[in-house]
Amino acid sequence: MENTIKQWQAAIYLRLSKEDGDKEESDSITNQRELLLSHIERNLPDVSIVTEKVDDGFSGANFQRPKFIEMMEEIKAGKINCVIVKDLSRFGRDFGESGKYIEHVFPFLGVRFISVNDGYDSLNKKDRNSDLVVPVLNLINDAYCRDISVKIRSQLETKRKKGDFIGAFAVYGYVRDMNNRNKLVVDEAAADIVKLIFRWKLDGMSALAISDKLNKMGVLSPYEYKKSLGLNYSAPFAKSSRTLWSAVAVFRILKDETYLGVMVQGKCSTPNHKVKKRFIKPESDWARVGGTHEAIVALDDFNLAARLMESDTRTSPGAETVYPFSGMAKCGLCGENMIRKTVKSNGKSYVYYVCCRSCKGVRIAEKDLTQAAEITLRSHINNIINLERILDFIDGLPLKKDEVQKLDGQITARRYEIERYEKLVFSLYESLQSGVITEEEYRQMKARYNNLKNDAEQAVLSLSKEIDDIISLGGEKNNWIEHFRQHNDFTNITRRMVITLFDVITVYPESRLDVLFRYRYDYERAISFALAVSQIHKIPEAEVLREGAA
Repeated sequence: MENTIKQWQAAIYLRLSKEDGDKEESDSITNQRELLLSHIERNLPDVSIVTEKVDDGFSGANFQRPKFIEMMEEIKAGKINCVIVKDLSRFGRDFGESGKYIEHVFPFLGVRFISVNDGYDSLNKKDRNSDLVVPVLNLINDAYCRDISVKIRSQLETKRKKGDFIGAFAVYGYVRDMNNRNKLVVDEAAADIVKLIFRWKLDGMSALAISDKLNKMGVLSPYEYKKSLGLNYSAPFAKSSRTLWSAVAVFRILKDETYLGVMVQGKCSTPNHKVKKRFIKPESDWARVGGTHEAIVALDDFNLAARLMESDTRTSPGAETVYPFSGMAKCGLCGENMIRKTVKSNGKSYVYYVCCRSCKGVRIAEKDLTQAAEITLRSHINNIINLERILDFIDGLPLKKDEVQKLDGQITARRYEIERYEKLVFSLYESLQSGVITEEEYRQMKARYNNLKNDAEQAVLSLSKEIDDIISLGGEKNNWIEHFRQHNDFTNITRRMVITLFDVITVYPESRLDVLFRYRYDYERAISFALAVSQIHKIPEAEVLREGAA
């Protein structure tokens, strides 16, 4: 009878989590507290409440909860020897872990455990059947938690695939739409900083130089900016009293597709509702939806920044930006980068680009490389401007419509062919069933008709592409021309021009160069189109050339 007169030092434990599906009003923290206090006052005169532990917003799928851990420390220190909960689901929803505490840990530590609604009191077991109550209820709670977890995961995945934003905080440069919490809208103040970062990167600045410049300007880092907006934001990397911009933060922005208007979510996950250790999912499993919000950065600028991050971007000594040809000049013998070297002779300094592997003869003076690049670029820009005039000239003739109509007629004829072959295959089956042809003849003729049908389908695809090409050439889709035309009157070549207009500059022995420009596929396609139109419609070549030179 000693246990009946012992004064128990109790902790009432309260827990609530929407992640577990705990939405009933009866499970609110307030109602849990009132129920426990009332029960203790009426039925447990030998119990004294010494503390209350509340884990509000923590899942019952595991026991890594701050107040539960705190309670266990006080139990081990001898301050608590009784734990009271509303029911076993408030204590935890993990079958194995709940059973371990109730059946092993608590008895070993001399702790009395009471679950009010389940009628369970480890001190007063009335019969042997009470030993079955805890395992059965724990198993039910565990199954319930697993079912809720599966439903929540499914709902979140559906939202991701729709392009709904489901993150806790919007990426730097955006905020949640006040009228639709699953949509992002541009935060103009932060968006201006994002645009600056991309502009500086394209101008040749390294990520470290960009972060240093932002810190000198007093621009708040993404972490500090979110805090300044009153958001309850925290990050594991925030160790100092004031978090500054870093190269890592800059790289994170330069690589984020969100700034293109693309919602990319579901990069990380957990194995299940019990294991909370996160892992990176394969990129093919990410939810990627375009056009969900306004873009801050142009696609060309984003791709150029990505290209620069893969290149050599050593910063000039004492300067913020890299050398104009860093990462763009390659050795023609080994394919590796050319590196910039300064040689002093007779009190003068001479700058050369040499192969980083020292391939024999692969060397060019910087002034010669710069001069050759400028001459080649001017010539290419002139050719493109002339080509643009030719395309505009063709676009103004009644040729494009005629050409599209001809191709469309061919597509219609091919589609009739496809229908005819489908009907023939069907009639073959009827002939087989009626005994007109043998099974071997059926297979051979069916294969032949299917091959002809596939050829017709491929022809439709090819003709459709031709129509798309004709419509795009000479029209608004020739945006690539603008990249060159805006530099028509340049005086000195800059880093931005090099990375925007050049693809690669290959250096061979004896300072021979091979220059490849960007958009060369578009350039060659436009030339082929102009020549094809002039030949098909018998436009005198002199007329086309005269228009191009006009």
